[in-house]
Amino acid sequence: MIKITETISLSEHELHEEFVRSSGPGGQNVNKVATAVKLRFDVRGSPSLPDDVRERLIRLAGKRVTEDGILIIDARRFRTQERNRQDAVDRLAELIRKAAEKPRPRRRTRPPLASKRRRMDSKRRRSNTKRMRRFVSGSED
Repeated sequence: MIKITETISLSEHELHEEFVRSSGPGGQNVNKVATAVKLRFDVRGSPSLPDDVRERLIRLAGKRVTEDGILIIDARRFRTQERNRQDAVDRLAELIRKAAEKPRPRRRTRPPLASKRRRMDSKRRRSNTKRMRRFVSGSED
C-alpha cells in the first residue's frame, strides 16, 4: 500500500511498471541496463480515487494522461532502477496530493466606487480629447 493522504491509499497492483533503456550518463552501461521506468496508473479505473480527485487529476496531468485515462510517468533521472522507480512513485503521489486539494470557491466581488469613478473620468478625458480633434466647419463668407 502506498499512502498518499489520510483518506487515499494506492495498492501496489494498481501500478504497472515497465523498465526501458535510459539515455544520459552511465557510459556503456546505458546500452545494456534498463534503468528508466515508465509507470502506468489507470486513473479512470482506479477504485482508490474519489470521483472529484479523479477529475482534478486528469486535468492536472494534462498530456501525460492517454485517451483511455491511463497516466504515464517517465522517470530516468537516476542511474539505478530502484531510485527511478521510487522517483516515479513519488511524482505520482505528489500529483495525486495536488489533485486531492479542493480548490477554494471564487467569491464574487464588486469593483469599489473609487475605481468606477477613475474609469469614468478617464473615459470623459478621452472623449474630450477626441471632441477637440473634430473638424469644425466655420462660416467663411
